[in-house]
Amino acid sequence: CVLCGRTDDCPEKYGEKRTYVEYNLTVHYYCLLMSSGIWQRGEEDEGVDGFLITDIRKEVKRAAKLKCNICKKKGASIGCVAPKCKRSYHFPCGIQRECIFQFMEDFRSYCWEHRPVQEFMDKEPRGASQCTICLDLVEHLPVYAVLKSPCCKNAWFHRECLQYQALSAGIFFFRCTVCNNKDKFQKEMLRMGIHIPERDASWELEENAYQDLLHCYQHCDVKRCLCKKGRDYNEPDSKWEIQRCQYCGSRGTHLACSSLKSWEQNWECMECRSIFAKSGKYSKRKKRALAASENSNGTPCLLEEPPPKSPRQSSGSPRSFLLQSPKIMCQNLSPCSRLEQPASNRVTVSPSPVMSNWNWSLRHKYLRQQRKEVCNILKELKVQVQTKTTRLNINAENIWSSALKGFRQRIFSPTNTIEVNFSNCKNRSKTNTSSASKHHFFQVLMLHLQNSSLFEGSFGKNLSLDFQALKENLYFEVGKMIAVSLVHGGPPPGFFSKTLFKCLVYGPENVKPALEDVADVDVAQTIKTIKCADSLSSLQSTLQDCCEFLTAAGCLRPVTALCDKNMLVNDILIYHVIKRITLPLESFRQGLKTLGVLEKMQTHPNVFSSIFCYKPERLSAENVYNLFTIHPSSDVNKVEGADFWMDYLQDVESGDSVVTLEDILFFVTGSSYIPAIGFDPEPTIKFLHIRYPIGNRLLNCLELPRTKTYQQFKKKMEFSIRNTLRVERE
Repeated sequence: CVLCGRTDDCPEKYGEKRTYVEYNLTVHYYCLLMSSGIWQRGEEDEGVDGFLITDIRKEVKRAAKLKCNICKKKGASIGCVAPKCKRSYHFPCGIQRECIFQFMEDFRSYCWEHRPVQEFMDKEPRGASQCTICLDLVEHLPVYAVLKSPCCKNAWFHRECLQYQALSAGIFFFRCTVCNNKDKFQKEMLRMGIHIPERDASWELEENAYQDLLHCYQHCDVKRCLCKKGRDYNEPDSKWEIQRCQYCGSRGTHLACSSLKSWEQNWECMECRSIFAKSGKYSKRKKRALAASENSNGTPCLLEEPPPKSPRQSSGSPRSFLLQSPKIMCQNLSPCSRLEQPASNRVTVSPSPVMSNWNWSLRHKYLRQQRKEVCNILKELKVQVQTKTTRLNINAENIWSSALKGFRQRIFSPTNTIEVNFSNCKNRSKTNTSSASKHHFFQVLMLHLQNSSLFEGSFGKNLSLDFQALKENLYFEVGKMIAVSLVHGGPPPGFFSKTLFKCLVYGPENVKPALEDVADVDVAQTIKTIKCADSLSSLQSTLQDCCEFLTAAGCLRPVTALCDKNMLVNDILIYHVIKRITLPLESFRQGLKTLGVLEKMQTHPNVFSSIFCYKPERLSAENVYNLFTIHPSSDVNKVEGADFWMDYLQDVESGDSVVTLEDILFFVTGSSYIPAIGFDPEPTIKFLHIRYPIGNRLLNCLELPRTKTYQQFKKKMEFSIRNTLRVERE
C-alpha cells in the first residue's frame, strides 16, 4: 500500500486492497478513506471510488514528510483531530495502538490518548456477560476491545464481533442484537469507530443465495403412478400436473393419479393424513372444509386454503383482501383514497411474503406522505395548462441543445400542452408517442441537468459558477425547465443539496452553509486547516499561506485571537457557497418562478424538499399495485383470476419474470417512472374477455384478460409486454 507501506490483504481490518496496474498504484481502501489531506473530488466511477489518482499521489508526497508516532517510519498520512495534538500514524499502526477512526461525516481520527470513550455509571455491575454475537463471555470493563449497547443496559459486545457483524449486515440491517434498535445503536457505534458500510447485507448480495427456497417439489409419490412418462413428468394445466401436499409440500401426486379434478382441489400425503388421524383432527377438518365447499359452490371438493408459498391461489385465497381495499372503485362506492377515510374505516392490508421483507423507515413513510401532498399542489398549478399545443423537436443525440432551442423559441409557452417529437430517434413508438416521448424527454433532460457543469458536488448538488453559462442566461433556462417538467409530468429532480434548496426558499441571507457544501477540494482543505488550527501562530501561518485566496474572497481580516478562526471559517463558507453564486442563484430563482412553482415551494418548503433533495422511491410491487384502480365496470368478486394481478407484480419484483416493473408501467402509461404530479388520467385496470393484455396509453388503462390459472395470466402478460416493447425499440 502506497500509504501505509504494508502488504497485508485483510479487508476486514484495512478495507479492500486494490491494485491499479496502469497507474502503478496499490492502496488499502481504509488507508485512503482516513487520510487527512485528501477528499473525494471525482464521481464514484472515477479514480478509486471518487479519489482521483492525482490527489492520491499528492497525498503520498505529503505523508512522506510525516513520521509515524508508533512505528517511527515515514508516510504517516493520518493525524489526530484533537486540538493541540500533533500525532500522526499509519492506519494499521493506529489499529494496533487502539486509535479510533470514525467512518462518518468528515472521517475523523483520534489517537490513543484523545479517543472517545463510553460513559460507565458507578452503579453498573462489574463482572461478565455473554456477547450476543459470538456467545463467549465479555467482561464489563471500559477498555478498547469492549463496547456496550447505548440502548440496552445489559448488552455488551466484543469490538471485533461488532465490526464483523457491521460488515456483514450493512447500514440497512446493522442494529442492536438485543432490542433491535437501529438509529441510536448505529450512531454510538460509528462514534466508537465501527465501520458500517453503506450497502445491502452480504446475504442479500450473494447471487442465488436463496435458490434452494425456490425449488418446487416435482415428483409423484403415490403407490401406483398412471403417467406413462414417469413420476417426474409435470405438465401444467392438464391431468398430469403435479399437486403437492397442502400441509408439508414435500410429497406430490399427478392429478389423475389421485382422481383430482383440478389443482384447486387440495391433497394430503399419507404421512400428513396419518398424523391428523392420530390426533383426531383430520376428520373434523375434512368435514369442516367439505361443508364450506358445499356452501360455496355445491361441489364436494375440498377448498382449504393452500400454503402461502403456492404459486397459485384459489378464489378464497388470502390475497383476495388486496382486491377489496379502498383503492378499488366499486359501483356502490364513491372513489376515495385510503388516506381520505377515517382510521376506523380503513382496511388493514397484511404484507405479502415479498412485502414483509421491506423494512421501510419512518423517513420513507414521511417522504411518501410529503410526495402525495406535492402531487396535489402540482395538480393545482396544472390548471394553467391549456389545450393548445407546442411541439418540441428533439434530437436524441443532442438533447440539451435541442431542448434549449425549443424552450427559447418564440412560440413556446409554459401554459401550452407540450408534445415531443424525437426527430433523430429510431426507438419511437408508432402508436401514442406523445406521452411516451414526453416522459422520456423530461427523464433524460433531468439526468443531463444533474450531471451538467451548472451544478457541483457529488450527491446533494449546489449551483456552480460558470461565467459562460451566466452570460448565455442558462441558469434561468434550467430553472424554467425544472418548473415546466414538474407541472407537465416530468420526474422530480432529487439532486439538490439542502443548502441550495433553503437558498431558493428562504433566501441566501438566511442560510448557513456547511463544509460539505464546498465541492472544491482545495478550498475545503483550506477551510479545514483553518478550522483545525490549534494555536494563534499556526492560524496566522495558515492565513499567510492562503492570503491571496482570502483577499479575493474579501475575507482577509486581522486575527488577534484563536477564536477568530470560527468567524473566518463562516465568512469563507458564506462567500464560496452563497455570495460567489449570487447572480446564478437569482437567475435560477427567476426561472423557477415559471408557472408559480417557486411560490409554492416557498409556501410549502417541507413538502417540496421531498422531491428536490431526495431521490425518487424505487418502484415496488406495492407502489405499482396502489397506483392502479380497478375500473368500476369490473366486478372483482366475479372475475376469475383478478387476484393474479398482485401475484404477478410480486413475481416481477422478485425477479421471477422476464419483464420489470418499469416495463409494466411503460406498457400502460408510456413512462418508466412515476411523475411528481402523478398520472393524468389516473391509471386503471379492466378485466375483459380478451385474449391478451392491452396498454391504452391515451387513458392510462391496462386491459387484462380473464384467465382460469395463474400460469396462463403470467404467460399472456409477459408475451404482450415483451413483444410490445421489442417492437417499439425496433
